[in-house]
Amino acid sequence: MMNYRLPKLPVLAGLVALLGAAIGLNGDDAGAAPPDARPNVLFCLADDWGWPHAGVYGDRVVQTPAFDRLAREGVLFERAFISSPSCTPCRNSIITGQHFYRLDQGANLHSTLDVRHPNFMTLLETAGYAIGHYRKAWGPGDFRAAGYERHPCGPAYKGFDQFMKERPKNQPFCFWFGTSDPHRPYVEGSGRESGMNIDAVQAPGFWPDVETIRSDIADYYFEVQRWNRDVADAMALLEQAGELDNTIIVMSGDHGMPFPRCKGNLYDWGVRVPLAIRWGSQVKGGQRVDEFVSLIDIAPTVLEAAGVETPAVMTGRSLLNLLRGKESKDDRSSIVVGRERHTPAQEVPSMVGFPARAIRTDRWLYIMNLESDRWPAGVPDNATHPIGQFADCDGGPTKAFLMEHRDDPKYARYFQYCFARRPAEELYDCEKDPDQLKNLATDPKYHVTAAQLRSQLIARLKETADPRFTEAPVEFDEYPYRAKYLQKRVEEWRRANK
Repeated sequence: MMNYRLPKLPVLAGLVALLGAAIGLNGDDAGAAPPDARPNVLFCLADDWGWPHAGVYGDRVVQTPAFDRLAREGVLFERAFISSPSCTPCRNSIITGQHFYRLDQGANLHSTLDVRHPNFMTLLETAGYAIGHYRKAWGPGDFRAAGYERHPCGPAYKGFDQFMKERPKNQPFCFWFGTSDPHRPYVEGSGRESGMNIDAVQAPGFWPDVETIRSDIADYYFEVQRWNRDVADAMALLEQAGELDNTIIVMSGDHGMPFPRCKGNLYDWGVRVPLAIRWGSQVKGGQRVDEFVSLIDIAPTVLEAAGVETPAVMTGRSLLNLLRGKESKDDRSSIVVGRERHTPAQEVPSMVGFPARAIRTDRWLYIMNLESDRWPAGVPDNATHPIGQFADCDGGPTKAFLMEHRDDPKYARYFQYCFARRPAEELYDCEKDPDQLKNLATDPKYHVTAAQLRSQLIARLKETADPRFTEAPVEFDEYPYRAKYLQKRVEEWRRANK
């Protein structure tokens, strides 16, 4: 049973009378339910799609006309971040509107979500919305392990078209439109074969500019473009139904691209995501927002738009003022992010993660690596982990190239950027060093800056009840890892290494 207070259902009698008068209902047809004027919500979330990979952000290769249209006809967010650069904790944080570290087991990959945490989709359902999802939405993990009897995003559908056909016509809806694109694996060479100019692909400064890596990025772009076409098809369905302008469409990704030093990391390439929101009847198009926003802000935004009370435990803050071109009532001069256990990748039998917290301001990125003796991307020795070296980093041509050239003086520094141990503190000047390569934390000239950011970060973490900075027990490393594939391989590895 859910033990949080559900919002009261809207008082429909007055609304029915008001709408009836507005559309001319009389006594003869008073028995027919009037249309519900509240907005629909289409939440489009990609898997591993990171910033700045969209045409509207200036990427010269990837083609994203659906996202660009949403930005052109709605609001483009220049500084959108997630709470944690890992699938399950990010999605948990989105659906609950809370920072990942407040969600106990839900702070880790392949975990669960306790029903005691309010869920914006079920709150909308209680308030009269039809809900559902398609493909990857919540997870991965076991939602039944903490009290859910069905998927946290509602019933599964074979597609948005099926949902649109079967939903009740007199109800607004909230639909989680998911995908596994652009998660690995990729079809190698798919980007080039689709016609992309590999030579025009730009690699960030922590990888060498070589054809192997540019081609790998193009393969990632190929799946970003496939996802973009899916969203375009969903928008076309809304247009055909005449519901496009009364639908809040949100399009984003759950964290950075599945490459070394991106996904799973607290640099911009891991925690910064594309974000565009369109609400045709209510929000002026062509706006760009520079304030820091988080995907945990989506839950209170759609709840407010639907007229549903936002639970006090939600740490996200509504974006409606920003969408309407008004000043935010909140301090959005910085953002806090972090991570706990992604893939267990330390020396077996250890199941611990690589905990870290960070604060990003307009100029600075400050990171606290809370267990700096651990490996950020996993152990380097293939013999000590069942899924190999640096197992906390997705495999692929880019990772393979860096590992194969680790001892080559020409490429060794790139290997170090991606896989070496990291100090307890990192500080980057994002204006001068946008790829965040030069750590200034030990430079005496920046000690005051680091101290100020450290203090600011810790204060925010305490204020939002991060167990690592309060008196609460810290259990992130002890929670079960609910991925059967890894459990099986660990057991096989143990038997083979007795």
